[in-house]
Amino acid sequence: MQELIDNIVKKNSELTKKGKVADYIPALSKVNPDYLGVAVKDSKGNLYYSGDYNKKFTLQSISKTISLMLALMDNGEEKVFEKVGMEPTGDAFNSIIKLETMVPSKPLNPMINAGAIAIASLIKGKNSEEKFGRLLSLFRKISRNDKLDINEEVYLSEKRTGDRNRAMAYFMKDVGIIEEDVEEVLDVYFKQCSIEVDCVDIANIGLFLANRGIIPDTGEQITSEHIARTVKTFMVTCGMYNASGEFAIKVGVPAKSGVGGGIMAVVPHKMGIGVFGPALDEKGNSVGGYGILRDLSKEFNLSIF
Repeated sequence: MQELIDNIVKKNSELTKKGKVADYIPALSKVNPDYLGVAVKDSKGNLYYSGDYNKKFTLQSISKTISLMLALMDNGEEKVFEKVGMEPTGDAFNSIIKLETMVPSKPLNPMINAGAIAIASLIKGKNSEEKFGRLLSLFRKISRNDKLDINEEVYLSEKRTGDRNRAMAYFMKDVGIIEEDVEEVLDVYFKQCSIEVDCVDIANIGLFLANRGIIPDTGEQITSEHIARTVKTFMVTCGMYNASGEFAIKVGVPAKSGVGGGIMAVVPHKMGIGVFGPALDEKGNSVGGYGILRDLSKEFNLSIF
């Protein structure tokens, strides 16, 4: 297993030359585009890793999976899906066009930026600090890493340059999707995207979802099996932005990418996988990370389809 993973990382390292780092968030533009790593944690507790698996990166859109989980735990399905839809989109993750042109004017799903901002508004707490504190505590628990925290530089960079997200949030406030103070909601969103992790952290979160919302080490049920399944279903239909259909065919497991270069993949009942490669394709997905997951799926017949 270890030798196979080493070979897969080596093979896909060439792909990093075909992508580029996210430069629209200034702090992300500084990352070495040649980084590539993977960690695999299976249901028996075995951990395999290779390459730049221990390099730190920010969650970005991977955070949308767990914020959705917390919002569902706080509010129930009916309220959450009054505010956010369940359908995939063919548009880019930061597109604003359908917010105004669709009736009713609500985000299509929780995995695009507009949907994730609406989800952040539903997390319970008396202010943005308490809301984010609850979310961070949840991430620490399910990643098995109580030292997780935000990268302050990335957070401030996102907050300073996030005008498109701000525009979407104020539009949603205008049409009643967001009921909270917009800047408080955005603060939660920018902070959740800026949580710093490595591949092992992502693999642990993936294994938690693969294990139906139960932390494997302790047996603690954090969320219901139904909510865990809902999150994984969104990962299949929407998790790789507007490449989700292609990814489902070529890899075939629930996954969520982020423009920080991470991808979290979930093999139900079997394993969680975290990959990191900051060189992105034109749709915002890690080029090398996609290649690693494609090869792992092929070698171990991981597809759920």
